[in-house]
Parts: sequence; structure tokens; C-alpha cells
Amino acid sequence: MNKNIRFFVNLAILVLLVGIIAYPKVRPLFPGGSSGGQTDFIPQQRRPLSVSGYIITPRPVRDEVRSTGTLLPDEEVDLAFETSGKVVGIYFQEGAHVRQGDLLAKMNDRHLQAQLQKLQAQRRLSVEREFRQRSLLERDAISQEAYDQAVTELETLEADISLLLARIAETEVRAPFDGIVGLRYLSEGSFASPSTRIARLIKVDPLKLEFSVSERYAGDITPGFPITFRIDGFLHPLEAEVYAVNPMVDERTRTIRVRALYQNVNEEITPGRFATVNMQLSETLDAIAIPSEALIPEMEGDRVFIYRSGQAEAVYVTTGIRTEDRVQILDGLSFGDTLLTTGVLQLRHGLPVVLDNLNDLAIADPITYHQNNQ
Repeated sequence: MNKNIRFFVNLAILVLLVGIIAYPKVRPLFPGGSSGGQTDFIPQQRRPLSVSGYIITPRPVRDEVRSTGTLLPDEEVDLAFETSGKVVGIYFQEGAHVRQGDLLAKMNDRHLQAQLQKLQAQRRLSVEREFRQRSLLERDAISQEAYDQAVTELETLEADISLLLARIAETEVRAPFDGIVGLRYLSEGSFASPSTRIARLIKVDPLKLEFSVSERYAGDITPGFPITFRIDGFLHPLEAEVYAVNPMVDERTRTIRVRALYQNVNEEITPGRFATVNMQLSETLDAIAIPSEALIPEMEGDRVFIYRSGQAEAVYVTTGIRTEDRVQILDGLSFGDTLLTTGVLQLRHGLPVVLDNLNDLAIADPITYHQNNQ
């Protein structure tokens, strides 16, 4: 008896489960349903993806190169004596402007001055002797050999005086060019040698801007090329001009060293500062430039999606100039196409899409837009 009851209970449960599963499918076949009558079966369709669009219009594209560099003085030198001795005079102020040829420091040269006076006195006597010997030679009163000896003695004295003047010049330090003297490193009374640095002389007008660019731009940047750069503390960009390009590529960094000149007329910029360099190589005024996020790099090439008849259409494109947020398209797109800019990773060719945000500011020709998206 218990077995029969268990059998009928299991059978009832099975019939109930079959009914629950089959009811949704057979319910539309009977009248009196929730629709009030017979309802046709509607197949399930793909739900359109909501995306944003961008109308492609002509816009300028600039091929710019950015780099970083350092501002260097036009000229700089460490001031030092050419000989050893005691410093007897320092004639400059730290941080002061000096002119080329100004005497900046002096070393003791009393013994050299005494020797110079002796040689100058001997030279005066030798000059008079040469004059008398020449007069006698003109009257054939002396031989040519005697006159030549007097001339040789005079030339020897003049050579000794020139040598002594050169040794006296070694005891002086003069400015080799116009500039600003830096901090002083010794005082009067110090003993100095050629290895003793007195100060550094710097020329800050103009300034050299040194930076590096990739080897691919080796033929584009030449002397006379204009550049702009920015430094901290200046709101507006500053202008400079390339004057030298290193003829050899650095094998370690694959870059080329470039130098430009900035006319630092007011000397408002000091050497050694960091600069951000910007160079504009070319400019296209009516290019197709799309946002970088809309471009999908693939093994077959770069691809984008455009809006066409309510669906997403995949298009392979050829790229050109790249900027921080834009990519130039050389082939594959036309003006008036609607580029899809959001959800690009979810898009598939032929997928239904709905534009929920269109860049109206980019619509330059509504008629062209309408024709391209029918």
C-alpha cells in the first residue's frame, strides 16, 4: 500500500513539473490570456547600443615636436693666472658686469718691471748706435758687417723686451669678453698658481638652449629653424632660433643634439634653467583629425567605427600625424562621416546603435551629414 501511494505522489509531482515548464509556451494558443486574444510569437532581437558620435569636419593639424632642454650661457670661463705668485690686487665686484679687456686681478710683478726698465734703457742706447752706424755706412766709413752687428743687437733687445712684456701680462687677469663675474674664490695676499680659480665669467646675452630630438627629425630641423620654449615663472612662450645641429646621432639614445639662440637682451633669464621646447614642423589646415580614443589598433591595421543606417560599420584607416589627443586620418574616412567615439571596445560590425550624444558643434554641413547617414 505504501508503494502505491509513493508511486502516485511521484507521478503527480512529475506531471506538475511538466505543466509548469510547458505552460508559458502553450498559453498563447488559448483565448482569455492577458492579451485578451491570440498573440503572435515575436523573436528576440539585439538591443541597440547607446553611443556618442562625432561629425568629421575639416580642422587644422600641426606636426609638433616637444622636448626638454637646458639654458646655457653663450660664453663662460674660469678666470685664473697663467703663472704663480702673490695676488696684489682684485679689481672686480662679485656679480658685476665687466667689459672685454678690463683688468680683474693682478699678481706681484716688481722684479719683472725692474728688468723691463733695464732693457728699455739698453734699447735707447742701441737705437742711437744703430743710427750712427747707418750714417757711417752711407759714407763708407765702416764695413757692412759692423752695421749688421749693431742692428742685431737692437733686434735682440726688442725681442727680450717683448718676452718680458708677455711675462708681465701673465701676472694680469683681464676679461676675455663682456659678461658678469661670479663669486670670488680668493683674496688679495693669497698665493695663486695656474690651477687656482679666481672666479667664473659668464656671458648671458644671448643664451644657448640645448635639447635633443629623435633621429627621425634629422632632416627637418636645420639652422635658422624657429622654436618656442617655456620656463617656470614666464606666462608666455619665448622664441629662439636654431643655430647648430650635431651632425652625428647619439648611438645610446638615438637622438640628435640641437642648440638654439635666445636673445636675452634684458638678462631676465639666468643660465642653467630647465626649458620645455616646442617645434612646429608642418601644418595642414583641412585635415581629418579624430580623437585618439576612437582609434582601435589591430594586427590587420588601425580600425574605427562609423554610424551608417542605424548600425556600426567598421572601417580600416591609414593614420598620419599624431598629437596629444588627435590622430590624422589619411585614408578611409571622409568629411561628414559620423565617427563613434564611445563604447568602441563593445562595438561590432553591423551592431545596431543609437546616438545619444552628437557633437553638434562639429556639424558644418547638415545636408552632407543627412546624405551620409541615410
